[in-house]
Amino acid sequence: MEKQRIKSADLAQPLHRRFLQEPNRTKNWGAIVEQYIIKGGIPLEGEVEIGGAKNAALAILAAANMTDETVYIENIPDVRDINAMLEAMEGIGTKVERVDRHTVKVNGAGLENCIVESESMKRIRASYYLLGALLGKYKKAQVPLPGGCNIGSRPIDQHLKGFKAMGAVTRIEHGFIIAEAEELHGAHIFLDMVSVGATINIMMAASMADGNTIIENAAKEPHVVDVANFLNSMGASIKGAGTDVIRIKGVKSLHRTEYSIIPDQIEAGTFMFAAAVTGGNVVLRNVIPKHLEATSAKLLELGCEVHEYDDAVRVISHGRLQNTHVKTMPYPGFPTDMQPQIAVSLALAEGTSIVTESIFENRFRYVDELARMGASVKVEGNVAVISGVEKFTGARVSAPDLRAGAALVIAGLAAEGITIVDDIYYIERGYENLDQKLRALGAQIEKVASEKEIQKFKLKVG
Repeated sequence: MEKQRIKSADLAQPLHRRFLQEPNRTKNWGAIVEQYIIKGGIPLEGEVEIGGAKNAALAILAAANMTDETVYIENIPDVRDINAMLEAMEGIGTKVERVDRHTVKVNGAGLENCIVESESMKRIRASYYLLGALLGKYKKAQVPLPGGCNIGSRPIDQHLKGFKAMGAVTRIEHGFIIAEAEELHGAHIFLDMVSVGATINIMMAASMADGNTIIENAAKEPHVVDVANFLNSMGASIKGAGTDVIRIKGVKSLHRTEYSIIPDQIEAGTFMFAAAVTGGNVVLRNVIPKHLEATSAKLLELGCEVHEYDDAVRVISHGRLQNTHVKTMPYPGFPTDMQPQIAVSLALAEGTSIVTESIFENRFRYVDELARMGASVKVEGNVAVISGVEKFTGARVSAPDLRAGAALVIAGLAAEGITIVDDIYYIERGYENLDQKLRALGAQIEKVASEKEIQKFKLKVG
C-alpha cells in the first residue's frame, strides 16, 4: 500500500474528544488492584488524541530544576511515572504547581538539597535524569539507582563515564548514585554504545559546565532533540541534537521559559497497531508523522494503509495482515518500545515472521502470556519466530512490563471472547486513560477492581 501525505485541512472534521477525567494519583503503587477486561473482535474506528511524550517529559521536568526562575511546561502526560517525578522534585524543595492536568509550573529556586530520597523514584528508570540536572547546576547529586520495567540490563556506566570526563567523582553507595565535582569542565566524550539516557544526562550537566563539550555516538531519538530544544529555550547552547554528534557550550545560568512537550510516538504507535489488528480505521491527532516513519513503514508491509497529514496519521486495516520481519534499532530504526505491539500483530498475520530484539534481552517476557491466547511464538535468545494464527481467544493474562502490557491489551482487542489483563499499574506508568481512549474508538474495555465488576461487565457485553 502506498503511504500518502495530505494536508490536515482535508480531514473530515476536527477532534472534539477530550479525556480530562480525574486521574487516580495514589502514591502507593498497586494499592488498588485493578485489571482491564476486554471483549474483543470490534474494529476500532474514529479519532484519538495522542498525549505528550512521557520519556521527553521526564527529562524536561528534571532539567526544569536547572534555573531559579519559573518554568511553564505544557502537554505533560498524566501518568504514574510523571507523578512520581513531580513528587520526588517536591521532596527536594522544588515548587511544583499543576496549572491543569497537562500543564505544570516548576520553580527550583527553593531547592533544599541534592539528595533524592523519594521511594517512588526507585520504581522508575528516569530517576537518573535528576543526576545530570542537579550535577550541572549544583555540582553534586545523590539519586536512587533506577528501577522501571524488568526488560533487561540497562547499565548507567555511560552516564558515569560522561560525568567523570567532565571532572565529577562518582560512586554507588547504599543503593544511591552519588556524583560530585569542584567544577565541571567541557570534555570530548565518545559513548561506547548509543544511549538515550546517557546522551540526555551528559547534555544537561554539560549545559552548565565550564567550556565546550562534544558528545559523539550520541542518541538521535526525538526526545533527545526535545530536551535539547527545552534547554536552549532556557538559554543553553546546544547544537547537533538529532545527529550523532552534539556540541554544547556551557553557560553560567539558565532562565525561565514556556515549553510544550512533543507528542508521544510510542503511544501513537500503540494505537496504530491496535487499529491494524482489529481491522480498524483510526485517525491519530497531535502526532509528528516524521517520528512515526519506522512504525508506518512496517504497517505498510503488513498490508495496512497509512495516510499522513500535517499533525495526524490515519491507519486503515483491510482483512488479514501479511507477515514481515523486524529488528529493533536505535532511532530512526524500529523502536524497541514498539516490539511487543508489532509482535502481537505478526502473531495474527499470514505466514511466518521473525522479530529480532537488539536492545533489551528480556523483552520477550510477554510471549508466554500471548501463548495463553493462542499465539505461536518460539523464542531463541534475542530472536522470536512467529507463526501467524487465524485468531486469538480471550484469556486471563498478566502484564510483565509497560509496553508488553499495552501489547496484551491490543491482543485482547483482537481476540474472540473475554480477556482480562492483570497488573495494569505497569501500563499506567506510560499510558493515560488507555481504556477511555479505546472506548471512544468503539472498544469494549473497562477498568475493574473486583470479581463483581468483572461479572457485571460480562453480563453487559453478553
